[in-house]
Amino acid sequence: MDSLNSINPFAKRESQSPGSVITYKILTLASWLLSIIVSFYYTFDGRYLGHDHHVTTIWHLNYAFYSGFTQNYMITSLFWLTLFIVQAGYILHLFSTSVDTVNAACAVGSHFILNNLLHSAWVLLFVRSHFIWSEIFLVVNFFNLTALYFRHNAYARFIHLPAVSGPLAWTFVAIYWNGAIMLPHQHGLVWRLFANVFIWSILAFGAFFIAVYKDYTMGFSLSILSASLGVAQFHRQVVAFQWIFAFTIMAVLFVISGAVAVPAWAGKDAPWSRRQTRNGDAEQAPLLADP
Repeated sequence: MDSLNSINPFAKRESQSPGSVITYKILTLASWLLSIIVSFYYTFDGRYLGHDHHVTTIWHLNYAFYSGFTQNYMITSLFWLTLFIVQAGYILHLFSTSVDTVNAACAVGSHFILNNLLHSAWVLLFVRSHFIWSEIFLVVNFFNLTALYFRHNAYARFIHLPAVSGPLAWTFVAIYWNGAIMLPHQHGLVWRLFANVFIWSILAFGAFFIAVYKDYTMGFSLSILSASLGVAQFHRQVVAFQWIFAFTIMAVLFVISGAVAVPAWAGKDAPWSRRQTRNGDAEQAPLLADP
């Protein structure tokens, strides 16, 4: 068992060898740059993509296949731009002079690297209209990030938001978005009624992490993505329920996230929180506490 753990990149370790740290630095930076380059390249106007008519941009497909989960390109693009920026901050902590900080950053490194690779693969498949395969990659990444969350959910904000909650929030919403595009006649009445129901899973998903882990970063992330969905749905059809549901979810998640975040920023627990911690047990430490 020890020999298996020694070669398993996803095994939990209290510390990292110098060689492992160097490997994490190289692979994390390389996979992150790949994710950025692919995302930015396929966000640009289609005329920059050559003469391959089977390849287009992310947002061209978003509006070409209108569905109950179509998003606003500006809000979602700003979400991703912000996420890439805070991910740069996370990567810088791999180069910290503090051993504890480096070990904490490396602890989520394998899952973060895999997330970058899966995200890049999703973009490449999505813009080529391979929607079934792109959906499969999103589902695989969802399991990757969910496993990361439940194994490492007590790290500080500089790790948790860029490497864990931000990517997981996006992947959860993207599964619905990509899945809706994948379906035939996704703009039809039947699928829109299904969208009216399944949109509430965004609220349930966010509320779970806020209630159980006091994770306001997940709540705020899903609130932003719900706003993106709401704006796009409003622009498409004013007389409809989907944009009303989206803005309702956005508001509820924002309020309850703020109710958790404000006491946390003030160094206090939320008044209804009964979560206890044990000294020296990092996994039971308050979620998102600063180092």
